[in-house]
Amino acid sequence: MTDKPVEEFDSEKMFAQGDPFALLAEWMRAAVVHEISDPNAMSLATIDETGLPNVRMVLAKEIGPDGIVFYTNFESKKGLELLHQSKAALCFHWKTLDRQVRLRGSVTTVEEATADKYFASRDHESQIGAWASKQSRPVASREELEAEVVKYEEHFNGENVPRPDHWSGFTLVPIEFEFWHKRHFRLHDRLHFERTNSEEPWVKSRLFP
Repeated sequence: MTDKPVEEFDSEKMFAQGDPFALLAEWMRAAVVHEISDPNAMSLATIDETGLPNVRMVLAKEIGPDGIVFYTNFESKKGLELLHQSKAALCFHWKTLDRQVRLRGSVTTVEEATADKYFASRDHESQIGAWASKQSRPVASREELEAEVVKYEEHFNGENVPRPDHWSGFTLVPIEFEFWHKRHFRLHDRLHFERTNSEEPWVKSRLFP
C-alpha cells in the first residue's frame, strides 16, 4: 500500500470502448498500488444442491480476456459446488479506492498443465498444505492438522511436491460485469456490461445508484 494519490483515469472513455476486461485490469493495477493487502482478494459465491448460497474470500491468480482464474481443493465445499453447478459470482471490493466490481458467469476447470505450473510456483509449505488439509471436512484438533503436515513432509522428504489430483483451478467466464464507484451523497456510478456468451458483443448500460 502507498499514500500516493489515486491516479485518475478515464473510466467513461473505457466504458465507451466497451471492454470490461480492460477496465477491470486498470482498476486492479490501481488496487495493487493502493490497497492495504491482497488487492486480488475477491468474494466467491456458489450454490449448493438445495439452491442455498455460500460465499467466501479467495484470491484471483489470473485476470484476462478468457476469465478470472482461482485455485482450490476440488473436494472442498466450494470445489464440489462449482463442479456440480458450473456457475458462480465474484466480487472485488477495494475500500481504499471506493470501488467494487461484481461478475457472474459460467465456470470451467483449468488445463492440468496450467494447474501443474501454478502449483509448482507455490511455497513448499503451501504445497504440503494442499496434501495435508482435507478441506471443509471436520478435524478433531489443531494437533491433528499439524500431524498431517508432518506426515506429508516426511512422505516427500525434501523432494519436489507434485500437485494432488484433487487440487486444481477454475476459470470464471463472465457474462455480466458491474463496476461501482462511490460518489458523494450516494449518487454512485454503476457501469454495467452483459452478454449471453463469449461470441456476443457486450451490451453496455448505466444503472441508477
